[in-house]
Amino acid sequence: MSNEPHIGVSTESVEAARQRIAGDLVQTPCLKSTTLSEELGCELHIKFENLQFTASFKERGALNYLLARSDNRGVVAMSAGNHAQALAYHGKRQGIPVTIVMPRYTPNVKVAATRVFGAEVILHGAVFDETLAFTEKLANERNLDLVHPFDDPEVVSGQGTVALEMLEQIEDVDTILV
Repeated sequence: MSNEPHIGVSTESVEAARQRIAGDLVQTPCLKSTTLSEELGCELHIKFENLQFTASFKERGALNYLLARSDNRGVVAMSAGNHAQALAYHGKRQGIPVTIVMPRYTPNVKVAATRVFGAEVILHGAVFDETLAFTEKLANERNLDLVHPFDDPEVVSGQGTVALEMLEQIEDVDTILV
């Protein structure tokens, strides 16, 4: 694993994301876990991103991506869960049409939780690469922006805002494990 920053992601882009998404998401608490701290012999804190509306930090990246755009053209993404739900939820809030491609094996509960936010859900592919190839083809055919769940600078910058909060909420952080 490289220590090099993700291309297009910097402290400045994460700060810009923080400003962009401010007021639209919960600043979640980061609380010390006494039990885990004692068990592991360290001071361990847990960031409660499950308090976001769709119960995941993925909302930070999805919302930042949508707010950083200059138009309301539709978007498409491949995801089997949290990214899909976050993008569908915030797309609906922003008036941006969202199409989600999920692998065929995705649990029905995840499919239903994404559809409830108004996204078009397409089940295709058995493995990530197959689903990604189909999603890229669909993006080209429909002239949609592809929102990659973990390889996009705006998505990563938005998700990085969780670290900024943690650094402010905990004194003397030496390690963040995500």
